[in-house]
Amino acid sequence: MISKKTKYGLKAMIYLAKVYDQGPVLIADLAREERIPKKFLELILLTLKNHGVLQSRKGKGGGYYLGKPPKEISLGKLVRILDGPLAPVPCVSETAYAKCDECLDERTCGIRLVMKDVRDAIAEILDGTSLADLLERSEKAEQLEKGIFTYCI
Repeated sequence: MISKKTKYGLKAMIYLAKVYDQGPVLIADLAREERIPKKFLELILLTLKNHGVLQSRKGKGGGYYLGKPPKEISLGKLVRILDGPLAPVPCVSETAYAKCDECLDERTCGIRLVMKDVRDAIAEILDGTSLADLLERSEKAEQLEKGIFTYCI
């Protein structure tokens, strides 16, 4: 399960992707639009900025904006920045590997083998999905929903 920090971070990044060509967004506006506590959002955005995903501008017309086009920012990268490794157990992590103390043989451990499959599936989906992909998927679902609603009337 992703943390509240990651969920809020993803919501903020999606919002910034939607307004990508419109310039910086004030934290207060972003917090209000996405219903994210402002102080918590400040910490999240600073973390993302420190990892190069976001940029900021001070002064009049300032705020936060994406550091790269939405198609170049994967959900996997964002989740790793905000929540850490994708692996459900440390012995299958590619970024924070640690041997399990209770494991007798890593190569034959059934738990490890299954959890590696879980990690690989999660990584494939999240690393293969960009903010642009997410926006496109959301727009298609919205159009489908509108189409179904119109059809029912």
